[in-house]
Amino acid sequence: MLTGRRILLIVGGGIAAYKSLDLVRRLRERGARVRCVLTGAGAEFVTPLSLSALSEDRVYRDLFDLTDESEMGHIQLSRDADLLVVAPATADLMAKMAAGLADDLASTVLLATDTPVLAAPAMNVRMYEHPATRRNMATLAGDGVAFVGPNEGAMACGEFGAGRMAEPLEIVAAVEARLQALAAPVPRDLAGRRILVTSGPTHEPIDPVRYIANRSSGKQGHAVAAALAARGAEVVLVSGPVQEADPPGVRVIPVESARDMLAACEAALPVDAAVFTAAVADWRVESAAGQKIKKSGAPPVLALAENPDILATISHHAQRPRLVVGFAAETENVVEAARAKRQRKGCDWIVANDVSPATGTFGGGQNEVHLISDAGDEHWPKADKAAIAARLAARIAAALQPPAAPQVAP
Repeated sequence: MLTGRRILLIVGGGIAAYKSLDLVRRLRERGARVRCVLTGAGAEFVTPLSLSALSEDRVYRDLFDLTDESEMGHIQLSRDADLLVVAPATADLMAKMAAGLADDLASTVLLATDTPVLAAPAMNVRMYEHPATRRNMATLAGDGVAFVGPNEGAMACGEFGAGRMAEPLEIVAAVEARLQALAAPVPRDLAGRRILVTSGPTHEPIDPVRYIANRSSGKQGHAVAAALAARGAEVVLVSGPVQEADPPGVRVIPVESARDMLAACEAALPVDAAVFTAAVADWRVESAAGQKIKKSGAPPVLALAENPDILATISHHAQRPRLVVGFAAETENVVEAARAKRQRKGCDWIVANDVSPATGTFGGGQNEVHLISDAGDEHWPKADKAAIAARLAARIAAALQPPAAPQVAP
């Protein structure tokens, strides 16, 4: 897939820059040609010599370098690649990209290019959650920049949360998926179709400051919504609380609880298809406290009530979509549990995956799934979540195509 492909890697400043060294190695061992642009801040974490040795090419750093400009030039450098990869994409670098600034070689290259860009964000969790960063990422997504990550986990600053740069192999998978999509333009075969997608977790309040939830990041659901929109569908995305940027061209309805999500889904009907990717909490507290529950000796007893079953409700709804797709997050007996769930819920397909902690599926950039349908069990090997979403969108498009007209004998 990557043999002979030209990758321009822009290395931003941040502790995650050390991963760029392994990324160069992983790309090179798959046959890619890698050329690096190193920012001034990036050079505080990795050396030009290290990047040059691994890429087997010179490293570009200075916008006003006379030799570089005479031999290559930032304009040619920006266009002499099949894909630009920004890793790490810091908050500062993404802000420059979104605003169209060009005050160093990296930002000038990014502004001068007409080559597709893939960014791997990396920053402190508070910086990632800041409205300015979310706004910049949404702007970049609208401009066509693709993202991989960030992941959730412990950070060098001692905090924990979303903001860790995707692992090198995750970025490689995203590079492969992006180049594959560019090689085969996505058909607009869902134009005129209206599709409902749910994503993320739900939060079920215990009191004003606590809630019951799960570890769903919304990455897969948001990727599905984006892939369907890319094929021309009118997509309504009902999303629980997530840190993912809204997919471009998608109508997003934010919700908190399972009951909120069901109400939003029913309000979105009728649709041609519905894809229930969200990890909805099965239970809620029967009577949430109006004030914060104080610690006073014995722990409080929480009486739980079962949440509405959104997948089953829409599968048996009077306005049932033509195609209903559910997701099954399992930790054991994945295929068997998914088959039983499909029969129990009454949906057409189930996309099943293993979310055991060792898999890294929750919050990670990759997924490995089984598509369960009347046709049986189809295994899709581990791939970037965007690639899984693109494959599912293609299957949905095929399923929604009108049947061929019968051949009439002469």
